[in-house]
Parts: sequence; C-alpha cells; structure tokens
Amino acid sequence: MNETPALHRPPQRGIRSWPLSERPRERLLSQGAGALSDAELLAILFGTGTRGATAVDVARGLLARHGGLRDLLIASPLASLGAVGIGPARYAQLQASLEIARRHYGAALRARDPIGSPEDTRRFLIAQLRDRPYEVFCGLYLDNRHRLIAFQELFRGTIDGASVHPREVVREGLAHNAAAIILAHNHPSGVAEPSQADELITRRLADALALVDIRLLDHLIVAGPHTVSFAERGML
Repeated sequence: MNETPALHRPPQRGIRSWPLSERPRERLLSQGAGALSDAELLAILFGTGTRGATAVDVARGLLARHGGLRDLLIASPLASLGAVGIGPARYAQLQASLEIARRHYGAALRARDPIGSPEDTRRFLIAQLRDRPYEVFCGLYLDNRHRLIAFQELFRGTIDGASVHPREVVREGLAHNAAAIILAHNHPSGVAEPSQADELITRRLADALALVDIRLLDHLIVAGPHTVSFAERGML
C-alpha cells in the first residue's frame, strides 16, 4: 500500500509522544548515527516540525522534493527557500552541516604528518570538490616529507572548463616553499575521464614545475564520488 505523502497527512502527535525506541535522537544515542535514515538525521538537525507535521515528516517531504539528500544539500537558495518546512534558518543549517563535513575531512588530512595514503587525498578532494557546480582547479602543496603545507583554490571556471596558467601554479609553489604538489580539479558533468585538454595542461604544469625543482606527484579529477589519478594511469 502506498504511503500517504508526509506533508499531506492529517495532524498528528509530535515526536516526543513516540516510544523512546523510535525517536531519532534516542536511536542515534543508543545505536549510532549510521542506524538512522536520511530523514531521521535531518529531523535531528531541524529539531522541530511544522504545524501538523513532525520534523521527520518535513525531512521526508524535502528529500522527496529534491530527489535525495545530496541534491537537497547542494540546492541553491532559489530552489530551496519557499518549500514547505524550509526557510532561511533551515537552509543555513543545511549549508553549515555541509561545510562542517568538508572541514572535517580537511582537518583529518592536515592532522597527519606525511599524507598517509592516496585514499586520504581522495576522500579530502571528494569532500571539497564533488558538489561544486562549476569547475575548480586546486593544488595541495607539500614539503619534502610530503606533509601538507596548504590546500589552495587556484582557478575557477564555468561548467565547461577553467583557464589554468602554469605561471601562477609555479608562483604559488615557490611562495609556499613547496617541494611537491598534487593538482586536482572537478568535472561537474559527473564524468571523471580526463580530456585532451586535461592531459595537455598536466604535461605543461609538470614541465613548468620541474624548472623550479617542484615535483608534480599527481593530478586527480573528481566527478561526484569518483576520481581518476594521472599517476595511477601512468600519465605523469
């Protein structure tokens, strides 16, 4: 039997009237956050519902409207504000939670001495770049022990590409006193395969950096949850 859409149900009692074992907050404390649905996690973030709808109902309605959690989190203010159950305060909560996740992965990477593994770098870059609606070209500057000095957004373009200038990449590398660099950019199209232009600029950057004794360790392309490594493909 199809479930009646949450926001069109008749008025019901609030979450506080539910059995303790069914309340999202109590379930999180007893079972861990991984046991909760997307709607339950959002309900905890929102705290309260609207007239005639619990916070869980509001969350379910928003997830259905946007087609899932990721699309809800990256929706523009124009697409979000005005929907039932979301105003400026809740939109700000969603954006803050997304930024907290990005910073969490950034802090985890910075906390290591040398970068622990390629997976550390992938997780960090996916968190930073996967939801950008435009192309961003970035650099991770490393010292001679491959410890992260800085992560920097170098160029920003449109969904069709970014104009990358080797001179600027070299200048920033020298300014950070970097011994090595990992480059990365995203493909908002969702296709991670490198283009001919990606291959060309990677060769140009590797040659330019080599002139000042900065080693290009890798160039990664991020497309949604997927990445392609130039180093792993033998393209460096």
